[in-house]
Amino acid sequence: MNSIESLRDALLASARHIAALGLNPGAAGNLSVRQGDGMLITPSGLPWEELTRIDFVAVAADGSYAGPRAPSSEWQLHRDLYAARPEFGAIIHTHAPFCTALACLHRTIPPFHYMVARFGGHDVRCAVYATYGTTALSEATLIAMDDRNGCLLGNHGMVVAGRDLRHAQALAVELESLAEQYWRACQLGEPVLLPEDEIARVREKFKGYGVR
Repeated sequence: MNSIESLRDALLASARHIAALGLNPGAAGNLSVRQGDGMLITPSGLPWEELTRIDFVAVAADGSYAGPRAPSSEWQLHRDLYAARPEFGAIIHTHAPFCTALACLHRTIPPFHYMVARFGGHDVRCAVYATYGTTALSEATLIAMDDRNGCLLGNHGMVVAGRDLRHAQALAVELESLAEQYWRACQLGEPVLLPEDEIARVREKFKGYGVR
């Protein structure tokens, strides 16, 4: 099996797993892996549980693509993140319920829990709203993702990016878990926030976290 076939199989397994967890309802969201100067990305308008390995679209750096299906409308967001952040090898965007609820409030996730540090800083930012599939959304995402590997998208959903598909998938699950924990904590009162120096210590400890 060649490398692109292996990537298609890995993408399919990840998309089905994320859909099964309820992190991406219907045909919302998109998933990609870096491939050379371009990427393989989910197609437009196809529910993830209906995907087959041949449905993923190869998109070049200039946005051109080949195959029977068009790429996700968010291909530019993925392309621009890969261009700006060479350390990213996979990107996942979903409309996960708790992340989306907080995003609709334009709510940053503050350091209420030390696992916030896993996303690169003392909070998880929320990008300003922009229409889906536009350059404006891509630009807003790049700002919110500066020095981060995850963010919320205002009135939209969430984005995470990892060194590979396995890492990105773990971050997607973790971000939705944090969003739910924060939402639940806020129902009881104002969460106690950790100081920045503690988050900095945790970030140092996380440098080897999950590395094989």
